[in-house]
Amino acid sequence: MDEKFDCIIVGAGIAGLAAAMILARNNMKFLLIEKGDFAGAKNVSGGVLWGTDLARLVPEYWKEKDGGWERFINHRRLTFMDEQSTFSLDFKSSHFDEPPYSGVVVLRSKFDRWLAEKVQEAIDESDYAMESFIATNIKVDEVLMEDNKAMGIRTGDEEFHTDSVIIAEGVNNLLSRQVGLQDDYVPADHMLTGIKEVIRFDQKVLEDRFQLDGLSGMSNEFVGYATDGVEGGGFLYTNRDTISLGLVAGIKDMREKEKSPHDILNHFKEHPVIRDTIKGGEVVEYSAHVVSSGDKRVMPRQLYKDGVLLCGEAANLLINAGKAIQGMDFALRSGIIGAETIIKAKEQGDFSSRTLQEYRQALDDSYVMKDINNFQDAVHMLHSPEMYRDIPNLVCDFGRTFFTIDNQPTQKSRKLFSASVKKHSSYWDLIKIGFKGAKSL
Repeated sequence: MDEKFDCIIVGAGIAGLAAAMILARNNMKFLLIEKGDFAGAKNVSGGVLWGTDLARLVPEYWKEKDGGWERFINHRRLTFMDEQSTFSLDFKSSHFDEPPYSGVVVLRSKFDRWLAEKVQEAIDESDYAMESFIATNIKVDEVLMEDNKAMGIRTGDEEFHTDSVIIAEGVNNLLSRQVGLQDDYVPADHMLTGIKEVIRFDQKVLEDRFQLDGLSGMSNEFVGYATDGVEGGGFLYTNRDTISLGLVAGIKDMREKEKSPHDILNHFKEHPVIRDTIKGGEVVEYSAHVVSSGDKRVMPRQLYKDGVLLCGEAANLLINAGKAIQGMDFALRSGIIGAETIIKAKEQGDFSSRTLQEYRQALDDSYVMKDINNFQDAVHMLHSPEMYRDIPNLVCDFGRTFFTIDNQPTQKSRKLFSASVKKHSSYWDLIKIGFKGAKSL
């Protein structure tokens, strides 16, 4: 058997699995390598996979009785918090109920394993059913380079040769650095720590508590008190019989304020609204991992070179512009585009950067880079102290006074709002924030 592959993919996360699916369906001979015991074994994250690209990989996935996803999202909520109160913007609509769903909640250890099974099915149906592989429990030590071109990978004492390499190793970009596509040092002020607990309930209790019908689900983002004064925000996603509750917090800000991820998460859970929300639940999982802030300045200078390209978190493709935390959908689309680029390179017999530059062009033409470029001002604004401190405090203070009825003469709303503004900010600051918001969104 010729041991040279058309492509070797490093990492069986969403980006790597999406790339593998496209390669398998186009009769490419490839090797997908994962260091965990199975796809998803090393991935502790989860959340909402937005968009409809999943249906492109697994048509009619929603018809499977035991698919890899938890619930579809038809209920969105953004919550401002101070130490006593919450004030939410809430939207729920039946137009989200029809598949292909615009967002599905996933637990990555389950979802990635399920998607890997679908990739294996595609391999089995391809012309290279006996020569393409998903290899788990293998750590890639090095991308083999010759004349500055990727030629294969080394794992331990073994070498595997290929025409191209897709690096989808995630945010801990060791191989990206090794091949010269990422700086040796990424500033901490561009990185966040994600902390999450999975809390189990009786399924009926969970569905009653969050007003869920069938497999409908809710996503809830939190701004303000959630992070105890540290840059970042909170989230809650409903799974089948659990919720994912957690935070993303700035690494640099957390270090300067001498706070730990565990302490901030406990602070969040002690809020009276969160305490009521999780009452009776059992914590069955705790995890933490590094994520990008969505600032494009942390992206590698280049996403490709001769014989190699970067997908997903390895390319720091993530954004939170206030509407949603997007990363998994970016990973999936970049994996698809990366694989399509490799297929074209094989057709042309040219895996050099001259051909692989089409990957960056296609990525730029997609919603991924268009959103990253268009909403950078929103990313920066959301990470400003005004947005995770002053505005939530102002909104909640106004809500408390507006909704309090105490058998006293009731003030006009504008007077109540003015009092809250005077206490927590100023009209001039609000004008500046409003202008920034209008410009960035």
